[in-house]
Amino acid sequence: MPATVSERSTVATVRVASAVDLQAVAAELGVEADDLSRICPADARELSKVLFGRLRAVDEESDEYSYVRATLIELNMALVRFSASRFAHRREPVEDIVQVGTIGLIKAIDRFDPSYDVEFSTFAIPTITGEMKRFFRDTGWMVHVPRRLQELRLTLAKASDAMEQALDRVPTAAELAAHLELTEAEVLEGLTASQAQSTRSLDAPAGDQDSGNGPALAARLAFEETDYEKVLALEAIRPVIAELSDRDRRILSLRFSADLTQAEIGRELGISQMHVSRLLTRILGRLRGVLLVEE
Repeated sequence: MPATVSERSTVATVRVASAVDLQAVAAELGVEADDLSRICPADARELSKVLFGRLRAVDEESDEYSYVRATLIELNMALVRFSASRFAHRREPVEDIVQVGTIGLIKAIDRFDPSYDVEFSTFAIPTITGEMKRFFRDTGWMVHVPRRLQELRLTLAKASDAMEQALDRVPTAAELAAHLELTEAEVLEGLTASQAQSTRSLDAPAGDQDSGNGPALAARLAFEETDYEKVLALEAIRPVIAELSDRDRRILSLRFSADLTQAEIGRELGISQMHVSRLLTRILGRLRGVLLVEE
């Protein structure tokens, strides 16, 4: 009569305790040691128990410790893939999620104690999913926002879903604020922050995204900003204005800041309108010459 998994596990424990090659231990359990990733869950649990016992019995600096630890990682990668499947709807590539989950698996292996009255999978999955959620929280936002707002967004999302089912409509900001005992301003801040989680390229078509037709989004949003030219012009003539006499600078100020006419400027300075006109022509000609050189 073939030995059960538990009986084979007992034999394997003896072999590992005797420091026999771990591949032989896997063979004792009827497992193909060359492809531990395809082992059935029942055998994976039993072999993991054996390997954890050995892992805690050997020196962490030894080659055997590294071998057993690496075998445990490969043996339990199914836990990482299972946890990653829960986040398949996310924008991030599955390979990246699995890589992050593997870090969580390694942490779980390093922290697990065989004396715990719990299966390793029960201990490891919260650690693996926690590592994945931390990855989404820290890198999943296209625009960085404070962690407080990230957590507020999650709270608002859960409350909004629950209230939408109860009210049969989308709740207002005021209703969410009353339900969560927050101010309406805090709710609006959280709703605004949620818009930073994803972005859209300005080169993307503004029409049907599936067809890929239509002008780019930038073509609809972009416009000619004439104030930039004004700023550049002001910066270019600023040194020249600083070199003008006090009277010339005052004439410019009265004409373009106070918006006085030439006759009003003449009365202010005690000179004729014709004199003011000649002075303005000379001053503006000098400034215009500087701008033409800059262009």
